[in-house]
Amino acid sequence: MRVQDEDTVPASAYVIGSGHEAKYALDVQLRYNYRLYPTPGQAQALARAFGCARVVFNDALRAREDAHAAGLPYITDGELSARLAKAKATPGRAWLGGVSAVVLQQALADLNAGYRKFFASVTGKRNGPKVAPPRFRSRKDHRQAIRFTRNARFSITPGGKLRLPKIGDVPVRWSRDLPSEASSVTVIRDSAGRHFASFVIQTGHAALPETEAVTGIDLGLTHFAVLSDGRKIASPRFLRRAEKKLSRAQQSLSRKRKGSRNRDKARVKVARAHARVADARREFHHQLSTALIRENQAVAVEDLAVRGLARTRLAKSVHDAGWSAFVHMLEYKAGLYGRTFHRIGRFEPTSQVCSACGIKDGPKPLYLRAWQCQGCGAWLDRDVNAAVNVAKAAGLAVTACGAQVRPESALAQRSEAGTHPRPRRVAA
Repeated sequence: MRVQDEDTVPASAYVIGSGHEAKYALDVQLRYNYRLYPTPGQAQALARAFGCARVVFNDALRAREDAHAAGLPYITDGELSARLAKAKATPGRAWLGGVSAVVLQQALADLNAGYRKFFASVTGKRNGPKVAPPRFRSRKDHRQAIRFTRNARFSITPGGKLRLPKIGDVPVRWSRDLPSEASSVTVIRDSAGRHFASFVIQTGHAALPETEAVTGIDLGLTHFAVLSDGRKIASPRFLRRAEKKLSRAQQSLSRKRKGSRNRDKARVKVARAHARVADARREFHHQLSTALIRENQAVAVEDLAVRGLARTRLAKSVHDAGWSAFVHMLEYKAGLYGRTFHRIGRFEPTSQVCSACGIKDGPKPLYLRAWQCQGCGAWLDRDVNAAVNVAKAAGLAVTACGAQVRPESALAQRSEAGTHPRPRRVAA
């Protein structure tokens, strides 16, 4: 299987229609992420910008909460922006002028977007789980971010550096070229102290050449993915393999005195260890999803109840696999490259139906990995059979030959030829 690197993640996926088949609009927004290596002075300026954006966000949130508690009308977005302009003229908030005004306005925009999502969730206009109201930001949050739009006039210098207003020219590690001009860039600092630049790119579909291959995918823990053609992709188990190293780093952190510099250093070591695990898992998901989309015209997966499985004794293994992130990548890449993506219902009995004759044979225990159909007598691999049924449930034309396996070896009957022991000679 050919694997190609993929560093893009969707900024927003515009899904049109409903049902199990996803169709996308003509244009999509993608995020291109790159590593930043700011100088100590630039890192300090970025930290100052993170703090200013956090203060503006918290001040606006406090104003709205106080108005709600006092029974006053809801403070509009325009009024919050006017209050910010007045606050910058006061001695107590004069230091906000040390950062770009666009960064502060985007902090207010984040607050307004959070309230809109909350109101839409409360009124039932937003599908999915309920959304909580915005909460106050803290300097101890795992993720700090500021956003620059085109109004901020950020640019890329001829030397390949990212020029940010009131920050400077920040060195960037370009893993690939930007396909077009970015509409905005978000500078992120994660819990490990790393800085990233996330560019939002407006792009159209890059349709791949059509192919006749289609596949159904059965996700699991022993094998991360089993395809309807019989191929099995082993589960990398990144978290399980790094458990000993993570345990030693966490143990070292717990022994450090709270508030000390050594504890801060130990905390960064723990964060970096977890970041390496998350990066390796994300890279695996990108490579596998890109390869499957390139090889197949249509892809079908089952809608798994990940939240329910995460409450069982398999919770660590389920989170380590990262099924939801992988399926999300399949979905947006299918729309980006002109492929068809199907998501079948989670109550489809894929493991109970024989893919050869279609007879439902009833539920089976998890330890039973191969079984014989009572209708046609075919021996079936449990995972491959489920992958074939996933593809058939989505309406894809696949063969069931990959699901059939040879029966396990068994002792021959004594009545069969060649199984009788040779008679011993009796001495005369």
